[in-house]
Amino acid sequence: MFTEPHTSRERKGWIEVICGSMFSGKTEELIRRLRRAEIAQRRINIFKPRVDIRYHETDIVSHNANNIPSIPVDHSSEILLLANDVDVVAIDEAQFFDEGVLDVVQVLSAKGIRVIVAGLDMDYLGKPFGPMPMLMAAAEYVTKLHAICVTCGDIASHSFRVVPDSNKVLLGETDSYEARCRNCFVQGIKHATKLPV
Repeated sequence: MFTEPHTSRERKGWIEVICGSMFSGKTEELIRRLRRAEIAQRRINIFKPRVDIRYHETDIVSHNANNIPSIPVDHSSEILLLANDVDVVAIDEAQFFDEGVLDVVQVLSAKGIRVIVAGLDMDYLGKPFGPMPMLMAAAEYVTKLHAICVTCGDIASHSFRVVPDSNKVLLGETDSYEARCRNCFVQGIKHATKLPV
Protein backbone atom coordinates (compact mmCIF):
# COMPACT_ATOMS: atom_id res chain seq x y z
CA MET A 1 0.00 0.00 0.00
CA PHE A 2 1.21 3.49 -0.82
CA THR A 3 2.30 5.63 2.13
CA GLU A 4 3.08 9.28 1.86
CA PRO A 5 6.75 10.08 2.39
CA HIS A 6 7.90 12.10 5.36
CA THR A 7 8.72 15.62 4.28
CA SER A 8 11.00 18.18 5.86
CA ARG A 9 10.20 21.87 6.18
CA GLU A 10 11.52 22.37 2.68
CA ARG A 11 8.74 21.83 0.19
CA LYS A 12 9.54 18.88 -2.08
CA GLY A 13 7.43 17.72 -4.97
CA TRP A 14 7.01 14.25 -6.39
CA ILE A 15 4.95 12.24 -8.88
CA GLU A 16 2.63 9.35 -8.00
CA VAL A 17 0.96 7.18 -10.64
CA ILE A 18 -2.07 4.99 -10.01
CA CYS A 19 -2.61 2.58 -12.89
CA GLY A 20 -4.41 -0.62 -13.81
CA SER A 21 -7.25 -1.98 -15.90
CA MET A 22 -10.79 -0.73 -16.01
CA PHE A 23 -12.79 -1.51 -12.85
CA SER A 24 -9.62 -1.80 -10.73
CA GLY A 25 -10.41 1.20 -8.50
CA LYS A 26 -7.96 3.77 -9.91
CA THR A 27 -10.29 6.74 -9.55
CA GLU A 28 -11.47 5.49 -6.16
CA GLU A 29 -7.84 5.40 -4.97
CA LEU A 30 -7.21 8.86 -6.43
CA ILE A 31 -10.23 10.26 -4.58
CA ARG A 32 -9.08 8.52 -1.35
CA ARG A 33 -5.67 10.19 -1.54
CA LEU A 34 -7.24 13.56 -2.30
CA ARG A 35 -9.63 13.29 0.66
CA ARG A 36 -6.64 12.65 2.92
CA ALA A 37 -4.86 15.67 1.45
CA GLU A 38 -7.98 17.75 2.15
CA ILE A 39 -8.00 16.56 5.77
CA ALA A 40 -4.37 17.71 5.96
CA GLN A 41 -5.58 21.11 4.70
CA ARG A 42 -3.60 20.90 1.46
CA ARG A 43 -4.65 23.13 -1.43
CA ILE A 44 -5.74 20.91 -4.32
CA ASN A 45 -6.44 21.22 -8.05
CA ILE A 46 -7.95 18.26 -9.89
CA PHE A 47 -7.97 17.93 -13.68
CA LYS A 48 -9.51 15.54 -16.17
CA PRO A 49 -9.69 15.43 -19.97
CA ARG A 50 -12.73 17.29 -21.26
CA VAL A 51 -13.60 14.30 -23.46
CA ASP A 52 -14.44 12.16 -20.40
CA ILE A 53 -18.09 12.93 -19.67
CA ARG A 54 -19.24 9.37 -18.88
CA TYR A 55 -20.54 10.20 -15.39
CA HIS A 56 -20.34 13.97 -15.08
CA GLU A 57 -19.16 16.92 -17.17
CA THR A 58 -16.85 18.32 -14.50
CA ASP A 59 -16.54 15.94 -11.52
CA ILE A 60 -14.38 12.85 -11.53
CA VAL A 61 -16.57 9.94 -10.48
CA SER A 62 -15.54 6.42 -9.50
CA HIS A 63 -17.48 3.31 -10.54
CA ASN A 64 -19.01 3.15 -7.07
CA ALA A 65 -20.25 6.76 -7.45
CA ASN A 66 -17.77 8.59 -5.21
CA ASN A 67 -17.05 11.96 -6.75
CA ILE A 68 -14.92 15.05 -6.37
CA PRO A 69 -15.01 18.32 -8.35
CA SER A 70 -12.44 18.71 -11.12
CA ILE A 71 -11.48 21.06 -13.92
CA PRO A 72 -11.96 19.62 -17.44
CA VAL A 73 -9.20 20.61 -19.89
CA ASP A 74 -8.57 20.00 -23.59
CA HIS A 75 -4.77 19.99 -23.51
CA SER A 76 -2.19 19.22 -20.82
CA SER A 77 -0.64 22.69 -21.16
CA GLU A 78 -3.82 24.17 -19.63
CA ILE A 79 -2.97 22.43 -16.35
CA LEU A 80 0.14 24.57 -15.90
CA LEU A 81 -1.91 27.72 -16.50
CA LEU A 82 -4.63 26.72 -14.03
CA ALA A 83 -2.60 25.07 -11.23
CA ASN A 84 -1.82 28.11 -9.10
CA ASP A 85 -1.04 28.34 -5.41
CA VAL A 86 -1.61 24.62 -4.74
CA ASP A 87 0.09 21.83 -2.82
CA VAL A 88 -1.41 18.90 -4.75
CA VAL A 89 -2.35 18.48 -8.41
CA ALA A 90 -4.35 15.42 -9.45
CA ILE A 91 -4.91 14.25 -13.03
CA ASP A 92 -7.49 11.55 -13.78
CA GLU A 93 -7.73 9.49 -17.00
CA ALA A 94 -4.20 10.57 -17.94
CA GLN A 95 -4.09 8.08 -20.82
CA PHE A 96 -6.32 10.46 -22.80
CA PHE A 97 -3.89 13.39 -22.53
CA ASP A 98 -1.23 14.37 -25.04
CA GLU A 99 2.41 13.43 -24.46
CA GLY A 100 3.08 16.94 -23.13
CA VAL A 101 1.51 15.84 -19.84
CA LEU A 102 4.89 14.35 -18.92
CA ASP A 103 6.53 17.79 -19.07
CA VAL A 104 3.60 19.26 -17.14
CA VAL A 105 3.94 16.86 -14.19
CA GLN A 106 7.71 17.30 -14.12
CA VAL A 107 7.39 21.10 -14.02
CA LEU A 108 4.79 20.89 -11.26
CA SER A 109 6.82 18.47 -9.13
CA ALA A 110 9.93 20.65 -9.60
CA LYS A 111 7.90 23.50 -8.07
CA GLY A 112 7.38 21.44 -4.93
CA ILE A 113 3.91 20.15 -5.83
CA ARG A 114 2.72 16.62 -5.11
CA VAL A 115 1.33 15.31 -8.41
CA ILE A 116 -1.04 12.33 -8.44
CA VAL A 117 -1.87 10.81 -11.82
CA ALA A 118 -4.39 8.03 -12.49
CA GLY A 119 -5.03 6.18 -15.73
CA LEU A 120 -5.19 2.99 -17.74
CA ASP A 121 -1.74 1.56 -18.31
CA MET A 122 -2.90 -0.57 -21.29
CA ASP A 123 -5.45 -0.10 -24.05
CA TYR A 124 -8.05 -2.64 -25.18
CA LEU A 125 -5.39 -4.50 -27.21
CA GLY A 126 -3.09 -4.87 -24.19
CA LYS A 127 -0.64 -2.25 -25.51
CA PRO A 128 0.82 0.63 -23.45
CA PHE A 129 -1.72 3.46 -23.47
CA GLY A 130 -0.78 7.02 -24.44
CA PRO A 131 1.60 8.84 -22.08
CA MET A 132 1.10 6.39 -19.20
CA PRO A 133 4.38 4.44 -19.70
CA MET A 134 6.38 7.69 -19.64
CA LEU A 135 4.53 8.91 -16.56
CA MET A 136 5.17 5.62 -14.77
CA ALA A 137 8.87 5.80 -15.64
CA ALA A 138 9.16 9.37 -14.32
CA ALA A 139 7.19 8.75 -11.10
CA GLU A 140 8.68 8.23 -7.67
CA TYR A 141 5.71 6.03 -6.70
CA VAL A 142 3.68 3.69 -8.92
CA THR A 143 0.66 1.76 -7.65
CA LYS A 144 -0.77 -0.88 -9.99
CA LEU A 145 -4.28 -1.94 -9.05
CA HIS A 146 -6.13 -5.04 -10.21
CA ALA A 147 -9.74 -5.86 -10.87
CA ILE A 148 -11.38 -9.31 -10.80
CA CYS A 149 -11.61 -11.27 -14.05
CA VAL A 150 -15.29 -11.60 -14.97
CA THR A 151 -14.55 -14.85 -16.79
CA CYS A 152 -12.57 -16.92 -14.25
CA GLY A 153 -12.43 -14.86 -11.03
CA ASP A 154 -8.63 -14.46 -10.99
CA ILE A 155 -6.95 -11.05 -10.67
CA ALA A 156 -7.47 -8.96 -13.79
CA SER A 157 -5.00 -6.55 -15.32
CA HIS A 158 -6.52 -6.16 -18.80
CA SER A 159 -9.50 -4.24 -20.16
CA PHE A 160 -11.26 -6.45 -22.72
CA ARG A 161 -13.52 -4.63 -25.21
CA VAL A 162 -16.75 -6.57 -25.72
CA VAL A 163 -18.11 -4.44 -28.58
CA PRO A 164 -16.74 -4.48 -32.15
CA ASP A 165 -15.00 -1.11 -32.42
CA SER A 166 -11.39 -0.57 -33.49
CA ASN A 167 -11.05 3.04 -32.34
CA LYS A 168 -8.28 3.37 -29.75
CA VAL A 169 -10.51 5.58 -27.58
CA LEU A 170 -13.99 4.29 -26.84
CA LEU A 171 -15.48 5.67 -23.66
CA GLY A 172 -17.61 3.06 -22.02
CA GLU A 173 -18.42 1.01 -18.97
CA THR A 174 -19.57 -2.57 -18.40
CA ASP A 175 -21.56 -2.32 -21.63
CA SER A 176 -18.29 -1.98 -23.59
CA TYR A 177 -15.54 -3.49 -21.41
CA GLU A 178 -14.78 -6.36 -19.07
CA ALA A 179 -11.90 -6.79 -16.67
CA ARG A 180 -9.97 -9.96 -17.55
CA CYS A 181 -6.88 -11.82 -16.43
CA ARG A 182 -4.09 -12.28 -18.97
CA ASN A 183 -5.23 -15.77 -20.05
CA CYS A 184 -8.91 -14.87 -20.49
CA PHE A 185 -7.91 -11.65 -22.26
CA VAL A 186 -5.72 -13.54 -24.76
CA GLN A 187 -8.46 -16.13 -25.33
CA GLY A 188 -10.97 -13.35 -25.91
CA ILE A 189 -8.72 -11.60 -28.43
CA LYS A 190 -8.17 -14.88 -30.30
CA HIS A 191 -11.91 -15.51 -30.38
CA ALA A 192 -12.69 -11.92 -31.46
CA THR A 193 -10.26 -12.04 -34.39
CA LYS A 194 -12.05 -15.13 -35.74
CA LEU A 195 -15.42 -13.38 -35.72
CA PRO A 196 -16.65 -11.59 -38.88
CA VAL A 197 -16.63 -7.82 -38.51
